Amino acid sequence: MKLSEIKKHLATATGVNFQLPDGKFVPEHFHVTEVGIITKDFIDCGGKTRHEKVANFQLWNADDTDHRLKPEKLMSIIELSEKVLGMEDLEIEVEYQSDTIGKYSLEYNGKDFVLLTKQTACLAEDKCGIEDKQKISLSELSASKEVCCSPGGKCC
Repeated sequence: MKLSEIKKHLATATGVNFQLPDGKFVPEHFHVTEVGIITKDFIDCGGKTRHEKVANFQLWNADDTDHRLKPEKLMSIIELSEKVLGMEDLEIEVEYQSDTIGKYSLEYNGKDFVLLTKQTACLAEDKCGIEDKQKISLSELSASKEVCCSPGGKCC
C-alpha cells in the first residue's frame, strides 16, 4: 500500500485498527511513534547495486490503555511527514514489536489495516549459484546401500 492509498482510506475510516498476520489485532491503545523514510542502498549477491526507499510506520504499545489513535491524527502525522521530509508516494512498511521488530507490508480489507508478512529472497537467482532441486521419482530410489550411499547416489 502506498501513502496515497492509506490517506484515501483514513479519510473515510471511523477508527484505526491493525490486524496481525495471525488474525489477532494490535492492541487498540497502540501509538504510531515514527512516520518516516527508510532508504537502503546495497549490492545483491549477484553484484548488482540496488536502491530501495519506503515510507516507514512504527507501531508501539504503551501502558496508557485509554489511548486511541484517531484517523484524523494519523492523517496529520502523515501529512506533516510528507511536508517536512519531502516524502514521495512510497510503499509503506510497518514495524511492529513482537518477539523482535517485525517488518510488514500493508493492505486494507475495507475496515481494518492488515499487516502482511514479508519474506527474504535471493534477488540474483540467475547469478547466485543455487541450483534447482533435482526431482527423483520414488521408483528410481533403491534400497541398496551401494547405490544410496555412494557419491552421486542421489540420497544424501
